[in-house]
Amino acid sequence: MAGGKAGDTDGEILIEFVILGNSARVTAIHVPSGTEVAIVGPANAPRAVLEAAVSRKLAYVMGKEKGAS
Repeated sequence: MAGGKAGDTDGEILIEFVILGNSARVTAIHVPSGTEVAIVGPANAPRAVLEAAVSRKLAYVMGKEKGAS
């Protein structure tokens, strides 16, 4: 999802999928701020579902950081 947006985030977002056995670790990094989040889900889940979940988490974390400053 490079170049995509997650909720309130602006800028490039990198998403990485790592499959280990029955689990998938999905990491999203907001390039301009360096904010990184990760989720773990079932490896057989649709890629779009995992991508949406990690994007929502990134938007949530960035919203908390924005409110805390």
